[in-house]
Parts: sequence; structure tokens; C-alpha cells
Amino acid sequence: MSYYVIGSQIKMKIEGIAARINQNGRVVIPAVIRKAIGLKLGDTILMSLEDGVLRIEPEFARIRRIQAESKPFANSASLASDELTAERREKAQRETEDWLG
Repeated sequence: MSYYVIGSQIKMKIEGIAARINQNGRVVIPAVIRKAIGLKLGDTILMSLEDGVLRIEPEFARIRRIQAESKPFANSASLASDELTAERREKAQRETEDWLG
């Protein structure tokens, strides 16, 4: 195992662990990997395929990653839902004015 420190996060690299697909198409995620990423019995994992590479990610990790990626776009002064509501009301007002003439 190798550890890489990036900012305040510690990233772990585990290589060379083999697993086989059984007759039902199932793969067992080795305990060392489940422990390293914090998977527990009953957790949901998400899978994606990109350029022939299968990515398995715990649902909670994907949520945290997306939140971190979208944080720079967040405006702490107002909620996106409030902005969307205001824009929709303005558009509805313009449509009403256009319809009434």
C-alpha cells in the first residue's frame, strides 16, 4: 500500500489484488479494499464504465466528491432555489404582460 498526502486528505493506493468473477457474474470486493474505502454491510456502491475501466465508488463518497466539486460554484449569499423562483416569477410576469398586451 502507498499513501499520498494531497492537502489535508490522505489518498491510498492499493494495487495488485486479484478477484475472480464467479458463475453468477459476482465479484467479491476484497476485505482490505472494503476497509480502506469504509464500506460496510448494506452500503450502496455506484459503478461506472469509462474507456473500458470499471469504477466502483461508495455512494457516500460520490456525494462528498460532487459536493466538493460544486462548492466553488455555490453562492453563499443566496440559495439557488430562491434565484430560480425569482427568475421564474419574472418570466411569468413578462409572459402575462405580453399576453395582455
